[in-house]
Amino acid sequence: MTTLPWRTAWTIARRDLSARFRGLRLLLVCLFLGVGAIAAIGTLTGSIESELGARGREILGGDIELKVWQRGFTGAETAALARLGKVSQGLRMQAIASRGEATAPVALKAVDGAWPLYGRLELVDGRRVGAPPPGTVWIARGTAARLGVGKGGRIDLGGVPVTVGGILLADPEQMSEGFALGDTAVVPLDLPARAGLTTPGAMYRSVVRVRFADPLRDPDPVVDRLKDRFGESAFDTRTRKGASPATGRFVSRMGEFLVLVGLAALVIAGIGIGGGVSSYLEARRTSIATLKVLGATSGDIARIYLLQVGAAALAGSLAGLAAGVLVTPLLASALQSLLPVQTGFTVSPVALATAAAYGLLVALVFAAPPLVRARGWPAMALMRSRVSPLAADRKALALPVGLGLAAIVALALANAAQPLVTLGFLAGSAVMLGLLALIGLGIRKLAARLPRPRGPMLRAGLANLHRPGAQTGALVTALGFGLSAFVLIAAVQTSLEANIRRTVPDRAPDFFVLDVPRDKAADFRDAVTQTVPGAAVKLVPNLRGRILAYGPKEAMTKVSSLGKDLPDGAWALRGERGLTYSVAVPEGSTVTSGKWWPEIYRGEPLVSLDQDLAATIGLKVGDYVTVSVLGVERTARIAALRRIDWDSLGFNYVLVFSPNALADAPHNLAATIEVPGGAATAGLLPRLVRAFPSSSVIETGSLLRDARDLLDQMSAAILAAASVAVLAGLAVLLGAIAAARASRTYDTVILRVLGASRRQLLVLQMAEYGIICAVLAVVALAAGSAMAWAVIVELFDFTWLPDWPRILAVLGAGLALILGFALAGSLPLLRAKPARALREL
Repeated sequence: MTTLPWRTAWTIARRDLSARFRGLRLLLVCLFLGVGAIAAIGTLTGSIESELGARGREILGGDIELKVWQRGFTGAETAALARLGKVSQGLRMQAIASRGEATAPVALKAVDGAWPLYGRLELVDGRRVGAPPPGTVWIARGTAARLGVGKGGRIDLGGVPVTVGGILLADPEQMSEGFALGDTAVVPLDLPARAGLTTPGAMYRSVVRVRFADPLRDPDPVVDRLKDRFGESAFDTRTRKGASPATGRFVSRMGEFLVLVGLAALVIAGIGIGGGVSSYLEARRTSIATLKVLGATSGDIARIYLLQVGAAALAGSLAGLAAGVLVTPLLASALQSLLPVQTGFTVSPVALATAAAYGLLVALVFAAPPLVRARGWPAMALMRSRVSPLAADRKALALPVGLGLAAIVALALANAAQPLVTLGFLAGSAVMLGLLALIGLGIRKLAARLPRPRGPMLRAGLANLHRPGAQTGALVTALGFGLSAFVLIAAVQTSLEANIRRTVPDRAPDFFVLDVPRDKAADFRDAVTQTVPGAAVKLVPNLRGRILAYGPKEAMTKVSSLGKDLPDGAWALRGERGLTYSVAVPEGSTVTSGKWWPEIYRGEPLVSLDQDLAATIGLKVGDYVTVSVLGVERTARIAALRRIDWDSLGFNYVLVFSPNALADAPHNLAATIEVPGGAATAGLLPRLVRAFPSSSVIETGSLLRDARDLLDQMSAAILAAASVAVLAGLAVLLGAIAAARASRTYDTVILRVLGASRRQLLVLQMAEYGIICAVLAVVALAAGSAMAWAVIVELFDFTWLPDWPRILAVLGAGLALILGFALAGSLPLLRAKPARALREL
């Protein structure tokens, strides 16, 4: 028998295909939701990463940047950089701005006349400026509001009076500067020295940026040559290619996570796709049988309806892609402080191609079973499919479903920054969906074996859960996954908030103070206790250093040899870190291995490490660590490993040395101040600013507010992705109603003929979907709570403190939405005319 050519098959398919895709609208909706979510997330992530790359010079402020702590650049280093092009030098540090009794912490940026090498600073009055004139400062709007000052006003910085020359609107280098305890304040290069902020031991960074004479010059070889000449540990370096690595990593990983959540939603939508295609083919069973009677082969049937489904899938995917592109500016605006990059209307071909590929592959996987069922049965079997349901050929399904699933996994791994995490997420989602499918099957089996209720409507509703063609399994799987995600988010968010409320007020200090002079420690303590009687003051030595090497003394591993491939959790090896020394075990630490040094110790320099870092990089007691402090290498033997209580928000140093290892290095002290409950602190900051102008005082309240804001925005991003999963589940619900419409219409008509009222039929629908919602409530609450517990306790190591009323409210809202959609989707059945329906059956 001759097979129809593709062109002829498309002619038949096109004639039978409605211009408005009647019958396949569920497939369009499901793909629109899933593809649109992935396209929006991918486009936003791609546009941010593209902007980071395109604006690398402007964000970094040069082609290359070099930084050193607590010292200036040597003459040789400066001369070598000057040969590369134009050079701009600067300083970065924490400081306090004051005006009368009002104070504000600022991130002080001291710049020379060549700054900025790229772009210009923008002020709120529209001016585009460079370095401020002598005696002048550019300040942020937050600082101006806190101090109650405007342009032309006078403030003090580190005890030096300056004039506010303008208010900052946008600083293009903000992302590259990193985290700071305060808003930016730009001052001339000489001000920190005049204010005493760069005395030996002070915490400051010297920054040099270079604009190449040749703009096309590759910065990476230049940096490599500088490190070869001056040493791998001489300075921290960055190039325009990685102007904001922390932002890039965050955007990439957050985007990857949201894409995976979107993919899970698309898989849920796939269940609806399968139901929609089944319903569509069921409505065309007579046409399929007629084609077979006229000589069409199984392959012809497959081609015709594959083309129809493919056309609908392509239309739904294209609509989703368009929606994803259009919604990207709205997402960027909603997450502007979480993802601090201005993005507009952008198109990312890679992101759109990936989203379309996901959508079409999911459509293939879930549309294959009903298509295989339709192609493989003879005409008479199709004619009597209502009483003899079609069964799928499992062997024929293996190829399209297996290849589709393999392609989805391969595509996800190919775009993954962390393949193992991605694989774990996919495996976990598969297990979750599998468990929900088993629960759905169990519900059908249990409903079939339960005693029949006496009420006829409740009895009919229970029967609908296990009758032939019932969609109970698909509904529990799809809707249960979405609702579980809602419970997960609500439980994690409320537990984190409860941990913050419970832990921070009791254990976090009220103030952090940096750069307290060692010779004025007693004066500092007196100033605090005289102003706030009963306040607890803790002072610790505070230095900066970089880990250069670690391991057994005769076979130490150089950090420089690891390149960028640092082990997960080895963040302390990246750049310079805080260091301290102590006679006793620091508060908040517990020795878990080894022995602490005695109070009076003059032997070999010793160090204690965080046990998690030691486990990550394979260190044990007796090994050695070499650090660079102010350009001097110091090696110490590991005497003890500690478990650090990070929740205390106090001084938690990864590396704590014996006093004889670091005490001779120039350094200042850091302090924490804990105020008794109810004590007035209004006069503390002004007194400390006047008495210690070179010190920086930071209140913890603003930091915690920023942390909560960040948490809320991350929760909003995840909630938005989870909402797509719930919407996809609702689409599956409507698809299940549509797929069973013929049989439901038959049942409804028979009941109407037997005298059932519309109210009774509505009660029947309420009973069926009410039972499903009750089961979904239990499943979602158990599954979502279990996953949230794992995240809070095992991942974050916090206490499990969920707010059950809020969680139940979120779950209840989701269930009410599902029940409302279920009843709305069933209303057309109640309007069916018995005479007309009986003629069409």
